[in-house]
Parts: sequence; structure tokens; C-alpha cells
Amino acid sequence: MAKLSDDYFTQRKINTLNKLNKTLETLPPFLHEYFLGIETRTSPLTRLNYAMDIGIFLDFISNKYSLPLDQMTVSTLETITSFDIEQFLSYITSFDYNGEHHTCDERAKARKLAAVRSMYKYFFNKSMIVANTAAKVQTPKIHEKEIIRLENKEIKDLLFTAETGAGLTKHQLAYQKNTQIRDVALLTLFLGTGIRISELVGLNVHDIFLDNNSFVVTRKGGNRTILYYTDEVKNELLRWIEARKEIKDLPKDEPALFISLQNKRMSVRAVQELVKKYAKIVSPLKHITPHKLRSTFGTKLYRETGDIYVVADYLGHKDINTTKRHYAAMSEDIRKKAIKTITLKNSDDD
Repeated sequence: MAKLSDDYFTQRKINTLNKLNKTLETLPPFLHEYFLGIETRTSPLTRLNYAMDIGIFLDFISNKYSLPLDQMTVSTLETITSFDIEQFLSYITSFDYNGEHHTCDERAKARKLAAVRSMYKYFFNKSMIVANTAAKVQTPKIHEKEIIRLENKEIKDLLFTAETGAGLTKHQLAYQKNTQIRDVALLTLFLGTGIRISELVGLNVHDIFLDNNSFVVTRKGGNRTILYYTDEVKNELLRWIEARKEIKDLPKDEPALFISLQNKRMSVRAVQELVKKYAKIVSPLKHITPHKLRSTFGTKLYRETGDIYVVADYLGHKDINTTKRHYAAMSEDIRKKAIKTITLKNSDDD
């Protein structure tokens, strides 16, 4: 197996750590111990998200009690009540922070509460505070949303649009002539494997093994996994890999599988815009994103296998309950399909 390049993911980690360090500079000094303490069991991105969420929480406390952030100490946490935290969860429904307006739904509130709880738990376990106040606050009830996904006809229409340019403006068509093979391969890989957008943009040419229809992805946390694809996906990948070889002025040392018109690795934002461009022609009311293409694959796989564990493994869900929540609504369809296979009087079994 070819040696995998870590350049892309290494740079992402460096960028995240730089953002984390800048964010920590805005927080009270006592929190530096907390972030150092959780370093070995969390990813840089998790710590960055925690830092931003805790920053919003302490900014709320600062404004409520007229207490500057740089004057806060670990003992400040003992003065904060569970009612303060509940008020905070209500406040972040719609709020201003760092000159920008933000809103939080149930899931966003739950994530911010999780960050606050983690902070309290750390200092409580270290006996630096006498009570874990955040543990007394209930997590907001999360109402499950219906999975937004493409139906079979919409999948065909999406790929047809990327192939032919049907429905695109003259301006878009001018670009599509140069990206058609790439775009079809990219969308086919999304729909045929359900990989995350971060996994897709991080793919290198030598991660693809056409001889046995497999490829290697770097999952969350840096774990590498071998996934497989159908001949339909293989054919589009092969077309793109051959076309990629003919790109003029493409640096010989550029390993990225999917290349922008600037002959660089495509960014997450560029892929999001690509999916949006084609999807709004095919299904303008569904707001299809790369994650929705992932849901589309997960739905098709679950319908075919009826095995939630297979879906969880292929999508890279660490917690099976995550998969169950997303695809629970489909269980009834699976049961209806399964019951039709049961016969009584006409059974040929002994």
C-alpha cells in the first residue's frame, strides 16, 4: 500500500492549534490549566470548540455581574448558580458576541452546556471547587429532525446535471466545461461511499486503489480506514484520474485527488459551493449539502442491508446511538419490507 501523505491533515491541525492559542489568550488565565489537562484525551478541534463555547458563557457571566474576564479565577465558578447557567441557555437562543449576531438551536445549546460541564467536572475532580454546579442543569431536549436526503430520481438528475450542465447559467457553463469530469467523480464518490467532506478534500491520488475498488480515508481523530466502492464509482474515479494527468501546469508534487481550477487542493468551501450549485437545480427546496449526500448514502445502505451496525461502521460513527437517532424513522420501512418475506400456508420449509 502506498505511503499516505499527512501534509493536508498536519496543516489543518496546525491551523486549529493556532486558532486555539489565540482564543485562549482571550480567556481568564485559570482556564489554561483546564485545557492542558484535557489535551491528551481530546482533539485540537474539540478543544477549540470548547474554548469558544466557554468564552461565550463567561462573557455572559461577565456582563451579568459586571466582572471583567481577566479578574475571574477558578473560585468564580463557585459563585455561579445553576440558575445562571439556565439563564445562559435561554440567552443564547439569540445573542450578540464579538460584534456578530448568533442563534442556537437545541443541539447548539446542548453542545455549549457540554463544554461548560466539562470545565466544571475538571475543576471539581481536581478538588479546586466544592460543587459541580453545571451537573445539576438538565440538557435541553432535542427534537429529532427528519433526515433530508435525495430520492433515487434526484440522484440521477444530480449526476445528469453535473455531466451535461443542464440548468446552469452561461457563466457557470463556461467553468463546467473544465470541471465536468471532476465534478461527476466527486459527486459519485460522495453518493457512493457517504464519506465526510473533510475526508473527501483530504484524499490524495495514492489513497485510491482501482485494482480492488478501495480507498483509504482519514477519519476524525486521525484514524485511517479502508472503504470500498462499486464499479460505478470506480469508472468515474478512473475517468477523473486520467483527466487529472492532462491538467496543464499541475505541480508534479501535488498529491490531492480533487484539484481546483487554480491547480490546488479543493477547499471545503469550494466543495460545498459545488454541491449547492448542482443541487439547487435538481432539488431547490431541500437545501442539499455534502452532509445530506452522506445521509443519502446512509439511507440507501440501511434500506439495502437493514443493519444499523453496518451503516454505523461505514459512516464512521463511534457511537451506534448516533446512527440509530439519524435512521430510526426508517426502521418502520425496514420492518414492513421484512414482514412481507414471512409466509405461513405457502411455506416450503420443513
